[in-house]
Amino acid sequence: MLAALITGKETIEMVEFDDPTPAPDGVVVDIAFCGICGTDIHAYQSGRPYNPAICGHEWSGTVSAIGSNVRDVTEGDRVVVSAAPACGNCDACRAGLADRCHTAFVVALGRDPLAPKHGGFAPRLAVGANRVVKTDPGLTDEQAAQVEPATVAFHAVRWSGLRLGDTAVIQGAGPIGLGTMQWVRAAGAGRVIVIEPNDQRRQLALDLGAHDVVEPGEAADRLIKERTHGLGADIVYECVGRAWAIQTAIDLARRGGSMCLIGLADSDASISPGSWLIKELKMTGALAYFREEFEMSMGMIADGRVQVEPLHTSTASLAGLDEAIADLASGTSQQAKVLVNPNW
Repeated sequence: MLAALITGKETIEMVEFDDPTPAPDGVVVDIAFCGICGTDIHAYQSGRPYNPAICGHEWSGTVSAIGSNVRDVTEGDRVVVSAAPACGNCDACRAGLADRCHTAFVVALGRDPLAPKHGGFAPRLAVGANRVVKTDPGLTDEQAAQVEPATVAFHAVRWSGLRLGDTAVIQGAGPIGLGTMQWVRAAGAGRVIVIEPNDQRRQLALDLGAHDVVEPGEAADRLIKERTHGLGADIVYECVGRAWAIQTAIDLARRGGSMCLIGLADSDASISPGSWLIKELKMTGALAYFREEFEMSMGMIADGRVQVEPLHTSTASLAGLDEAIADLASGTSQQAKVLVNPNW
C-alpha cells in the first residue's frame, strides 16, 4: 500500500507500507477523504522534519477492522479522527486539569505507542481506537473530513473570551479563518471584519456572514477605525500563521482589547512590547481542541449553524497531492480547503 509523506523541502514521496492491521486497542480505517492542513503546507515549505503520523491528520472514513479490546466502535462504522480523551491518570488529570492531559497531548502529536506510521494521505491506516469518533449521520464524508479543522477554530473562539456584541477582526480567510469567522458570528459578535488579500476568499467570507471584508494594509486600518469610532477592535483573531502578522493583530486591537493567536508561524516574530503594555491587552493562544469540543462542533455543523461545504473548493487524488500542496504553498492559490481522495 502506498502512502504520501512530506519528507523534505517541497518534497512529497510515495512510500510503500504493509497493509495495516489493528493493535488490540486499535482500529483500521479505510480513508474516504483527508484534508490538507496548514501544518502540512508549512512542512512542505520549510523542509523541517515532519512526523509521519501527522502528515495528513484531517480525515474521515470507515472502520474496516477492530482490535480485540475495542468495544466502542465496530466494523462498518463511519468515523472521523479526533483528539484522544483525557487519560485520568497523568499529573495534569490528577490535579483536576483534564483539559491539559499530558497523555492526550502526546497522542495529538503522534508520539504515542499506537501512533500510525503515516497519516490519512493513504487508502487505510491503523490508529488507536481512542482517536476515532463516530461520524454524525447528518454529515457526508466530505463534511466529516472538515470537522477537525472546524473544531480547531471552535476551540479558539470558545477559549478567547469573546463577548456578546464585540467587534471581532479575523486576519486571514483560509479554512481556519473562515471557520473562526463563523464561530465568532455564532457566539454573538456584533460586527465581524475579515482581512484577506485574496478576492475570492474575501467573497467567500461575505457569503458566509462577514459584515465587512478588506485587503490588509492601510485599507484595513482605515476600515477598522471607521467601524469602531477610532478605538480599534475588541478582539483580533490571528489566523494567517506568519510571524509578521502577530504584531499586526496587536496594532488592530483597542486598548484593553484582546488578541487570540491561532495561526502557527514557523519562525520567531518581532514584536513591539511597548504597544502590548500600553494597550493592556489580553492574549490567548489556541492549539487544537479538547475531545468534548469535537462532538459539540460536529453537532453544530450537522445542524447547519456552521457551514463547511463552501470551504471545500477542490478534491485531489493521491497522485495529485504534490501539485495540490505546491499550489496551496505558492501564496497565490485560489483554493480554500482541498480534500484528498486517496482511492482515486
